[in-house]
Amino acid sequence: MGAIDFLTSPLAYPFMVRGLAAAAIVGATCAVVGTYVVLRGMAFFGDALAHSILPGVAVGYLVHRGNRGPLLLWALGTAVLAALGIGTVSRRGLKEDTAIGIVFAGMFALGIALISTVRGYAVDLTHFLFGNVLAVSASDLWLTLGVGAAVVLTVIAFYKEFLVVSFDPVFAATLRLRTGLFSNLLLLLIAVTVVISLKAVGVALVLAMLVTPAATAQFLTRRMGRMMILAAVFGGLSGAIGLYISFYVGIASGAAIVLVATVLFFLVLLISPTRGFVWRRS
Repeated sequence: MGAIDFLTSPLAYPFMVRGLAAAAIVGATCAVVGTYVVLRGMAFFGDALAHSILPGVAVGYLVHRGNRGPLLLWALGTAVLAALGIGTVSRRGLKEDTAIGIVFAGMFALGIALISTVRGYAVDLTHFLFGNVLAVSASDLWLTLGVGAAVVLTVIAFYKEFLVVSFDPVFAATLRLRTGLFSNLLLLLIAVTVVISLKAVGVALVLAMLVTPAATAQFLTRRMGRMMILAAVFGGLSGAIGLYISFYVGIASGAAIVLVATVLFFLVLLISPTRGFVWRRS
């Protein structure tokens, strides 16, 4: 098989075209938002949000009698509540990681309790744990594109505010920025990004897409704007390449996407001009 046939053969299937588009969009969106997750040390927060959607998924499943179509909306509502809950509790004197642990454990336990009441639900749950980007419908794709674009545009619109609030809150207060508002808005953006990533990579792997492309970009630049752009490129490439590997090798799409992102990270770790192992030894 030639290189052109290798690239074009999967595109003969509409589900692959939709899957590639969704994987690239999710990878880029996760990477842009994940830049803040990496630089602020919020990896635990992203993981907590990913698991906190379980109560919403379970309630949506019960309310809609097994119809999985509306479950993303229920998951989004739960993620937003969890993000705001963590933000509220952390501003009441507790450290952020403590607040995350409390809300995460409570929401996850509630989700398991609800799931345990439904027979046969474990089979449907696998789609949310490990993702299935090849099952993305046309409406899912448009929703992912719309929400992803809204997230990225919000980050661009409030880039300076997020930057100041994230890394110098004292200076932000002197500028009379509403630090609480922008902190909550950033948490909401992470929550929304987690939810739209569920079909592509699933709950179990979404943290990797938030963290790995951004961490890869961090080895190549110290500037925030460039880091976001590079992270988006790495995230989009991971989604596209991972889906091709999934198609030809026959492994789970979400796992393939994350494995590609991980390989890219270690390649950059080896050859990075400033901190790579190869340059340090030479």
